[in-house]
Formats: sequence, C-alpha cells, structure tokens
Amino acid sequence: MSQRLHYLKETASQTAGPYVHIGLAPHQAGFDIFQNNFGHVLVGAKTKGEHITIEGRVIDGSGNPVRDVLLEIWQANAAGRYNHPGDRQNKPLDEDFRGWGRACSDFATGVYTFQTIKPGQVMGREGKVMAPHINFWIVARGINIGLNTRMYFADEDKANAVDPVINAIEIKSRRDTLLAKRTERDGKIVYVFDIVLQGENETVFMDV
Repeated sequence: MSQRLHYLKETASQTAGPYVHIGLAPHQAGFDIFQNNFGHVLVGAKTKGEHITIEGRVIDGSGNPVRDVLLEIWQANAAGRYNHPGDRQNKPLDEDFRGWGRACSDFATGVYTFQTIKPGQVMGREGKVMAPHINFWIVARGINIGLNTRMYFADEDKANAVDPVINAIEIKSRRDTLLAKRTERDGKIVYVFDIVLQGENETVFMDV
C-alpha cells in the first residue's frame, strides 16, 4: 500500500474561490439554503457580559479592502470559559452565548461586523493567564490556507502586558497589529480591528 501511494501525484490546490459564500454563508450571497444560518450575531438578550460590536476590514497587499472575505471567530464567554467540552475550567457556562460566529465582508464597503461580548481571561498552558482575546480565521480568494490570528483589546493594558502570546512576538511594534481600538457610536461600544494581509503593517498570523 505504501509503495502504491509513493507514486500518486499531489492533488492540485486552489484558493477558496468566488463560491465560498454560497457554501459557507449562502444568505449573504442571496441563497436561502439552511434552516439555521451561521451568522455574525453571537449574543442574545440574556447573554452575560459587556455587549460589543467588532468591525473592520481585511486589507490586501495593495492597501485595498478585500470585499469577498469570510471570517470566523470563536471566543470565551464573559467568565473566561469556552462553550466546548475541552474547556474544563471551573467557570460557569452561559447558555445564551454560542461563542462562535461567521461573517462576510460587505460586498460594497469591505467592512465585516460581529455582535458579541467582551470575553473574560482564559487559563492557558502551564497555568499562564491569557488576556481577553478573540480568535479569528480568515479565508478568501488568493489565500491558499486559512489564516489564523487573534484580536486583543487595546484598553486591556495590564492583562496584555503579561499575555504569553503577545509577549512571544519579539518585535514590539508588531504586537500593535493585534490590538483593537475602542470607540463608541450611538451609545454602543465598537472595537475596530483591521486585518492586513501583506505589507508594512501586516497582521501577525498564528501557525496553528
């Protein structure tokens, strides 16, 4: 069997292509396929924690917004626990918080949006506490393998200063690419997080 596999040719690869929305977010492409669409709203009326909006753009190497990108996020709840059986921290779950969402950038503006809550701190490896953060996965035409990164909160200076992932980034100026800035709009809290795919201010991506 192993000898046979030795002679097989590698399957040709391709990027996500223009049809990624039809398969993963059909409602945005104008197709009513799924009974329950995976959306950008992670919260309900009873979700505990500080309700926030995350918005931003994915920028290509020429400085232009990518208008057909798909993003997924997953995060802990306000108590700092993931809604996953692998998280065995002694912290409460929030039955009204899914902790995972999917969104596409707007075809006209390139802006993506998530409605969620600010997560709590999570216990990481070797008992090290991580600063509040949200995990991102990005896929689009021109991206062969989905990109992983994290969004941290610029107003969490104390927690960010001891976060093991942030401090693993040797060049301090590169750490800023993971920080979302807090603003307020119409009485709502908005964190702006742009993701740069290439260039001088390229976002730090994770090898996971």
